[in-house]
Amino acid sequence: MGALVQGPGPHIGSPELTRTIMWSVIIALIPASLAGVYFFGLTALVVLATTSAAAVVTEYLWLKYVRGYEPRPDGSALLTGLLLGLTLPPTFSPVLAALGSVVAIILGKQVYGGLGNNPFNPALVGRTFLLISFPVAMTTWQAPLDAVTTATPLSLLKAGEQLPSWGQLFIGNIGGSIGETSVLALLVGAAFLLWKGYIDWRIPAGVLISSAVLGAGFGVPVSVTLFSGGLILGAFFMATDYVTSPVTPAGRWLFGVGIGIITVVIRQLGGYPEGVSFAILLMNAAVPLIERATWPKPMGAVK
Repeated sequence: MGALVQGPGPHIGSPELTRTIMWSVIIALIPASLAGVYFFGLTALVVLATTSAAAVVTEYLWLKYVRGYEPRPDGSALLTGLLLGLTLPPTFSPVLAALGSVVAIILGKQVYGGLGNNPFNPALVGRTFLLISFPVAMTTWQAPLDAVTTATPLSLLKAGEQLPSWGQLFIGNIGGSIGETSVLALLVGAAFLLWKGYIDWRIPAGVLISSAVLGAGFGVPVSVTLFSGGLILGAFFMATDYVTSPVTPAGRWLFGVGIGIITVVIRQLGGYPEGVSFAILLMNAAVPLIERATWPKPMGAVK
C-alpha cells in the first residue's frame, strides 16, 4: 500500500486547466465578435484588437517588472480585453479603449493579487471607468451596416419612441455596443459553454427571469428587457465568472436575481439607460455575504 498523503482540499482531480477554460470562453465569444464586425465594420475590429492587445501587454509588463517573475500566459488577460472591447461602441477611440484595458488589468485584477483574488469583474471595472470618465464617447452609437449615428433600443425606450421589432433585437440589426447587439450570436456561444459545463445555468436563469418579471411590471416588453443592452452578454459571460460569483447553488440564484433586479431598476429609475455593468459590480461586492448566508450546514453540525 502506498503512503497516505494528507493535504488541504479540494481532493477531486480534473483535467481542466485554467487556460483551457479561458480559451473556451474566448472561442465562445467568436460568434458575437464576428457579428459585431459584420454589423459595424472594421472600426469594431480595431476596437476589439486594441483592447485585447493592450490587456495582454499590460498584464505581461505588470507581472514581469512589478511583481518580478516570468509571466505564464493563461488566456485570462486576452479574455478580459476581448470582453471589454465587446462592451464598447464600435466607433470608440482606440487610445481610450487601450486605457480601459490598462485600468481593467491593473485596477480590476492585479492590485488584488492577480487571477483568483479579484473581487470585481475586471472587464466591467474597465468599462465603468470609461463610462464615468468619457460619457459622451461611451454613449455615441453607430447604426448597423451604416456610418451614421443612432440611438440604442434602451435610449429609445427612455425617450418613449418606437422600438425595434423582436427580430431586429434578436439578430442584432440595431445600434449598441460591438458584442451585445446580436442575441443569436451570444446564445450560440453560451450554449457551447453550458454544454461544456463551464458555466452554471442558475446565474443567467436568475438574471433573465428576475429582469423579465420586473421589467414587465414597469410595462416594458419582455423582448426589449432581455434582448436590449448588455443583459445577455452580462448574464452568460460576465456574471458567471468563477472568481467573482458565489460557489453555492442557492447563492448563485440570489446573485443572478439581484443582478436582474438592479439592472431593471437602473434602467427604469436611474439616469443611465443601461445598468448591467453596475448591477454585476454591486453584486460582486455582495458575494462574501451571499456565500455566508447560503453556505450549507455540514451533516451533524451543531450551530
